[in-house]
Amino acid sequence: MPNNIEGRGLTDREMVQLCLELEKGRCRSLGSTMLETTHKELRDIYTQCFDNASKNHYELYQLMDEKGWYKTELATVDQIKNVQEYMQNNLHPDDQF
Repeated sequence: MPNNIEGRGLTDREMVQLCLELEKGRCRSLGSTMLETTHKELRDIYTQCFDNASKNHYELYQLMDEKGWYKTELATVDQIKNVQEYMQNNLHPDDQF
């Protein structure tokens, strides 16, 4: 349902989707910054901000999921096994040395 007169503007779904994308971007930015910060107190602040953004993102996702606006599929056992095998075979840190 449009949010303004004459059917112009963003729908509720579009607004929530934009908020979801913004929170996802905040998580990426804060995560990178947090990983590069060596000052303990500053890192703790970034960690707290990341946790808040991550919580917001999940709540927005849940809202979209409840309304049927965000469709996801459960992974099959075979898909999970394939990813586990890939990770074990290709991303093991001991293989680099």
